[in-house]
Amino acid sequence: MKIFLFSWFVAFAVQAQEPTLTKTPDSVVKTIITTYYAKKFEGRKTSSGERYRASKFTAAHRTLPFGTMVRVKNIRTGKAVTVRINDRGPFSKKFSLDLSQSAAKALGIYRLGYAKVEVAYAR
Repeated sequence: MKIFLFSWFVAFAVQAQEPTLTKTPDSVVKTIITTYYAKKFEGRKTSSGERYRASKFTAAHRTLPFGTMVRVKNIRTGKAVTVRINDRGPFSKKFSLDLSQSAAKALGIYRLGYAKVEVAYAR
């Protein structure tokens, strides 16, 4: 039942204001630094084999399995989005997540370059 409710929530949640990311026994919540893909990557194949599309809510992570749904909250603004992991990276140790441009815009970090965010995902 928990899995069904979680998947239903993830499927329909794209953006919300002032969300609360709570840690449950089946989830991980962390504070990290994120950045976003440059425009030049549009249409290129990701590590998962699908093509990167700036308009999709996707992200790259070094270790999370492809298809993992991750809730990302901008700590400064409270804006949040749900993204799907479909690539590997970022390759700078400074950052833990590369967001698509549309996800970065929805979080309000697009022109900033990077931001401190809180991420939550199921184990």
